[in-house]
Amino acid sequence: MYTEHQTPPKIGLALSGGGIRAVSHLGVIQALTDHGIQFSHISGTSAGAIAAAFFAEGYSPRDFLKIITETRLFRLLRPSLGHTGLVSILNARFLLNRYIPHNSFEKLKIKITIAAVDFGEGKLVYFTDGELDLIILAACCLPGIFKPIIINDHMYVDGGILNNFPVEPLVGNCDLIIGSFCNHLPSVTNIKSFGSMIDRAAMIAINASLDPHKKLCDVIIEPHGLGGYGIFDTEAAEEIFLIGYEEGLKAIKSNEVLKNLIAELNPAKRLGRR
Repeated sequence: MYTEHQTPPKIGLALSGGGIRAVSHLGVIQALTDHGIQFSHISGTSAGAIAAAFFAEGYSPRDFLKIITETRLFRLLRPSLGHTGLVSILNARFLLNRYIPHNSFEKLKIKITIAAVDFGEGKLVYFTDGELDLIILAACCLPGIFKPIIINDHMYVDGGILNNFPVEPLVGNCDLIIGSFCNHLPSVTNIKSFGSMIDRAAMIAINASLDPHKKLCDVIIEPHGLGGYGIFDTEAAEEIFLIGYEEGLKAIKSNEVLKNLIAELNPAKRLGRR
């Protein structure tokens, strides 16, 4: 336990991809920050990279939820096939620049790492500097739907195809790592649409390689009520936020690591309960 004269623990937060389901990360973050938890480093990919960047810029989770519901940000990330078979994701760039105009990793209030895949080299890349907007879009660039993002003559696509839960950049840099994962796989008895089938196939693949990443976390928060939402169900953002918030509160009440951490971060409240 640290005292007010000692340095607080460095707390890392890993955010998975998951399309609109990643709005649950905002609810989780809201619950944790409401209880005094602050983050020194956030790592994310795909929609988790968007959540990381906006929170690191200083937007509260509820403020960012309002941005999502009032703008076309996530709708602009929804595939719409053109006559060439691929569309550009760059049409979302102007919105990112509106809300994060400095466009710089270094000027964010919290350090972030964004995972994307170098499509030409076939390898995962962790970004901590460069043009923030292009790297966010690269991390969200679904291959086969969107044209790859070109950065320094390399093609980049969604980091989730190789690591949808990028905990690794936090290891060794944080005293405690909290992971928020939004792709819990529920049991089903039927598939209602082609889109649902593709989404479920992707979730099965993601969950199959999840365990090594989970083991790197001290705390995992994984809302179980998101299985009914597709990654492009943009109208459900507020519902998904509340699911994440409730799951965050549940973890705070039941997880011993979180309970001890919050007690250490709020010594006055702890003494007041004695």
